[in-house]
Amino acid sequence: MEWLGQAKITFTHAPATLELKKKDGTPTDLLAICQESTPPCRLNPFLLNGHLQTMMTVVKNDGPQIYYNRRIFENDDPTYEGSFAVDFVVRPHSEPTDESLPIRTKYFSDEEFSNIASLDNRPMLVVLHGLSGGSYEIYLKHVIEPLVDAEGDRRWEACVVNSRGCAKHKITSSVLYNARATWDCRQTVKWLRKTFPNRPLFGIGFSLGANILVNYVGEEGPDCLLKAVAVCSNPWNLEVGSLALQRTWLGREVYSKTMGSNMKRLIALHHDQVSRNPNLDFEKIQHIKYLHEFDREVQGPTWGYPTEGAYYRDASSTDSLFAARVPIFAINAADDPIAVDEALPYQEVQQTPYAILCTTSLGGHLSWFEIGGHRWHARPCVNFLNKMAFEVNIEAPAGHMANGDSIQPNNPHLGFDPMRRKWHSLAKESFDRSLNVQHQPTV
Repeated sequence: MEWLGQAKITFTHAPATLELKKKDGTPTDLLAICQESTPPCRLNPFLLNGHLQTMMTVVKNDGPQIYYNRRIFENDDPTYEGSFAVDFVVRPHSEPTDESLPIRTKYFSDEEFSNIASLDNRPMLVVLHGLSGGSYEIYLKHVIEPLVDAEGDRRWEACVVNSRGCAKHKITSSVLYNARATWDCRQTVKWLRKTFPNRPLFGIGFSLGANILVNYVGEEGPDCLLKAVAVCSNPWNLEVGSLALQRTWLGREVYSKTMGSNMKRLIALHHDQVSRNPNLDFEKIQHIKYLHEFDREVQGPTWGYPTEGAYYRDASSTDSLFAARVPIFAINAADDPIAVDEALPYQEVQQTPYAILCTTSLGGHLSWFEIGGHRWHARPCVNFLNKMAFEVNIEAPAGHMANGDSIQPNNPHLGFDPMRRKWHSLAKESFDRSLNVQHQPTV
């Protein structure tokens, strides 16, 4: 227990991290940027440990007043058919409350959305929330507020990609989301690049959204359209985390049961659409108590995983670090009772120059409460994003040092493909094979 809430901060990283250049020509590297971005971690001394910090999140207040306009997109990949909601941060408005949407959120009018494109070069942040959350979550608004409220040329734009069925979005297919559901994020980022061609794009993810974001960055590899990302309270190794939750009474009966109930409620809310999935047994779903049971009875059958363990192993983002080619600043609390310390990628970040893992000895899960209610994690995240957007030249191709030398990982694993997933679309593979056959030259 640290004295008066003063948490210890530790950085885990490779022997040599990504070399960068500041816009004034000064050389630096990713570790220095992350260290410079991280202030002392002084938390509320009355919240003595990760449990008290985490339980404080149930004390709801409005938090920063962020206003959104919502747009519903249809996924353009038939494998992931259905709609998803993206909430764009806008200037404060006095529109009447729409009870069908979260607080301070309204739909774009057709005219508003038709004029959304811009050639400005403001940095833009893409935000992914945690399990069953949404754009209204206080932990993400603490990061968004200082960015979008900044003065002049340092003001950011931002949007939140809501997971399907979350934040009062009504799903339109039986396809929900899971811990490696990168498809809606991918489509959003591509749309943003086309609509705002001059804006540098950045990402931030929280908890499950952090896991999805790291998976997305790994899947995109050197083609990733994001310049840099920050991730907070990522559970990383989902199987280790699940077993840790089941091991203790608090983990099982408080955290796992709460998360399981939230997901069960989400299924009930969208029963009409979800029930179109013939692989789901709603009798078993009715008896779900814990999160791992939800993953066993819903995520497994939905995506074809034989067990929740197979799903966890396939959807974990730990190995995605090896495929990432953009800077990643990861922040976790060592006393987090959900994204547990034993699941953090201490060994993995030492084998890639692209990621820095910052751990605090206190903080809980998506908590880090300071005296007064501010959340500490927002400070290093905002500082990192501002440094990467305004101080660092990150136009060089991914995979190269600032001096042009190619970066090679320490002790390269020849033949190791970190993104070779077990789950894949059989229909898409069949379609791709048919195209290859059609384009074979005739003899």
